Amino acid sequence: MISAVLWDFGGVITSSPFEAFNRYESTNNLPIDFIRSVNATNPESNAWALLESSQINVREFDEKFATEARAKGHEVRGRDVLALLSGEVRPEMVEALKIIKQHMKIGCITNNVNTGEGASMAKDPARAAVMDDVLALFDVVIESSKVGIRKPDPRIYQLACNEIGVVPENAAFLDDLGINLKPARKLGMSTIKVLSANQALNDLEALLQFPLR
Repeated sequence: MISAVLWDFGGVITSSPFEAFNRYESTNNLPIDFIRSVNATNPESNAWALLESSQINVREFDEKFATEARAKGHEVRGRDVLALLSGEVRPEMVEALKIIKQHMKIGCITNNVNTGEGASMAKDPARAAVMDDVLALFDVVIESSKVGIRKPDPRIYQLACNEIGVVPENAAFLDDLGINLKPARKLGMSTIKVLSANQALNDLEALLQFPLR
C-alpha cells in the first residue's frame, strides 16, 4: 500500500531542462542532444556528476564541462548550460501535489547544483519565489548538492524514505529519467517514468486509486 509519493523536480514538477538544451543547441548550430551526450559520458565522474554532489564549484564546472564538450567536438561553456536549468512549473502537477498531501506525505529527490536560488536553481528572483512556494509543499526535500549523493545512487532513495518515515515498498517515485528509476524500483519502490504531465498523472491515479485532477 502506497503511503508516500516522492517526486523528481526538474522535468517532472517543472518542464524538462532538455527542452531548453535543445533550443540552445539549435540557436548555436550544435547537434541536437549534444549537451545530454556530454552529460552521459562518464556519468559517475564527469563535470555534471561532480557539481551535483558538490565536489567542484561552479567555476570549476564551467571549465571542466567546456573541456568535456571540446573532446566531443564542440565548444560549450558550463556556465551557459547552468543558465538553462530552471524550467516552467506545470500547474497540473502542483495541483496533484496538493491533493495527494491531503492523503499522505510527499517528498522531493532532486539532483541539483549550488547555483541560482535554492533547490529550483532559478536565476530570476521572481521565478525562484514561485518555485520556493512549490517546494514548500513537500514534507521532505532531498537535494544532491546538500547531501553529497546524487541519483541514481541507491543511498539517496533510502535517505528520502528514512526522512519521510516510510519503507521503500510503501513509496512511489516519479522521475523523467529511466536510469534514476531503476535503483528505486530495485529497492522496492513503485516507479513512474514521466513522459508528460498527463501520462504521469494517469499512471499515478491508477496506482493511488483516487483522482488527481
